[in-house]
Amino acid sequence: MCGIAGFVGPRNDQLLKAMADSIRHRGPDGEGYHFCGEGQVSLAHRRLSITDIVGGQQPMWNEDNTVGIVFNGEIYNHMVLRAELQQLGHLFKSHHSDTEVLVHGYEEWGADLLLRLNGMFAFCIYDQRRKQLFLSRDRFGEKPLYYSLFNGQFAFASELKALLVHSGIRQEIDPVSLQKYFGYGFIPAPYSLYRNVAKLPAGHYLIYDIPKASASLHRYWQYRVQPDRSYEVANQDDLAEELRSRLTTAVKRRMVADVPVGIFLSGGIDSSSVLACASQDELPGRVRTFSIGFREKQFDESEMARMIAQHFGSQHSEEILEIDSARSISDHVLGMLDEPMGDSSILPTYLLSRFARQSVTVALGGDGGDELFGGYAPFQALGPAKIYCQMLPRALRNFILTQVNRLPASEGYLSFEFKLKRTLQGLQYPMAIWNPVWLAPLQVEELSELMRTPVEADELYDDVIRAWQDSGANDMVSRTSEFYTRFYLQDGVLTKVDRASMMVGLEVRAPFLDNDVVDFAQKLPSNLKLHRGISKYILKKAMANILPEELIHRKKKGFGIPLTKWLKTWPIEGTDIPGLNSDFVKKMRSDHMEGNRDNRLFLWNLLVLQKHLSEPVI
Repeated sequence: MCGIAGFVGPRNDQLLKAMADSIRHRGPDGEGYHFCGEGQVSLAHRRLSITDIVGGQQPMWNEDNTVGIVFNGEIYNHMVLRAELQQLGHLFKSHHSDTEVLVHGYEEWGADLLLRLNGMFAFCIYDQRRKQLFLSRDRFGEKPLYYSLFNGQFAFASELKALLVHSGIRQEIDPVSLQKYFGYGFIPAPYSLYRNVAKLPAGHYLIYDIPKASASLHRYWQYRVQPDRSYEVANQDDLAEELRSRLTTAVKRRMVADVPVGIFLSGGIDSSSVLACASQDELPGRVRTFSIGFREKQFDESEMARMIAQHFGSQHSEEILEIDSARSISDHVLGMLDEPMGDSSILPTYLLSRFARQSVTVALGGDGGDELFGGYAPFQALGPAKIYCQMLPRALRNFILTQVNRLPASEGYLSFEFKLKRTLQGLQYPMAIWNPVWLAPLQVEELSELMRTPVEADELYDDVIRAWQDSGANDMVSRTSEFYTRFYLQDGVLTKVDRASMMVGLEVRAPFLDNDVVDFAQKLPSNLKLHRGISKYILKKAMANILPEELIHRKKKGFGIPLTKWLKTWPIEGTDIPGLNSDFVKKMRSDHMEGNRDNRLFLWNLLVLQKHLSEPVI
């Protein structure tokens, strides 16, 4: 796990080092550079040593120094690929570096290498013979990669802040990206906050032709639900056993490292399943688990995490905090966030990462389980929502929404009132955009007022609408799974976890995103994900005789903080951001302060944006 950066253009050693220094937190264990002549390629690498500590230094080159790489991530099947490449005649210098596998794999297979990889990655390969850069990002976007083309030059980096060090890149806010930020709660790829900077989307690679100063973008993989007929008629017990086997193998792959490894344990079914699978191959007490809890019971899951740890005999560590400890580190966390994203659970995620980093360098988490197996509340809302819209005319639905909006705002975490209001608001729109609207900090009409310009729903959510229409699935659950996996997981959940963990130099791995587990989820019919109102049905069945029964049937609980309450005392100016309507901001804040509306999502997104714009580039 590392940070990478580089550019094509006039040699500037000081600039290259400054770009790398800005992401030092991603790789505190070492640095490496490739400096070049005029008009060629400069590469930088900040290293967090995980695999082959002695032989894994980067940039790394092939035998004749014609192919070089800077790489961020982990390839879990690298030893299998290494053996195959050795049989094909490739000579390796390192003992077991996964980075070197990418170098020789690219030599042998070119872009087809990507279809062979099981891992999380973002890398840039310099191919001197072809005079090109080859950049790629893993299938789900676990590892970030930004790039920019400007004035006949090209630059890339793991984080936006490293690119902004380059004087050739203008920090001009993209109004479309700003609209999407307040329309999603994150900025979906390929957009970034700035006009001339893009995110390389998950499952894509980019080829930059150096002589022509041109780039071409290619997709090599995309998550699509394609139910397999054999899964529909198979015995459910057999399918549950198959999932359990695949997840166990995925966990085993991710437990391999040359540094200490632990597991994030939240007390939910996803992380508990990871622990259960890890415990099958490890002696009791060998597996390390970590959790944080809060003294305020409403936001605390430590008791359940502790019970699960005792059940499997893990070496458990927990830190119990006052809830305001999360608020106390907000300036630091938001200052390092790199690009605005509106998930306030970045704060407890950072606290957990910081706590775990005191003992381990790698942690396994449960990310991806909700998206692949239908764990979020909107999955359960789809059926009733469709019936509601079919049975009631729009005029009556508008009346009901008006009455519901008069309910006083609750300060509780995901209260019934909060969920009811958001659900009914979302149903004012076409089904294709229910999911993003349910997540949205602002409704489309409010966004038009904030931006002082008309905003159309079909333009704001054009990427989601295309995905919904192009889906090969014919049911709402499968299409919703595709939305959460392609959009929310990539640019919301995984971005949050990457930034929070890498702020403290911790690598987080996601067994649920293993190729074999994902292949299973893609083929699974929707009635085995959401079955008679039971979410994650097949996962719960797979773990039924392994996890305690009270956990299996426990209601899902997020990683929450009392944001509604906090924002009533948090200083939010909001009047000096170019292009935003300050009167609208004041009204939203006033309504929130007085308890008339729960505007936590908008106000938090605004706070994060303010912090980003006020932070100087390192």
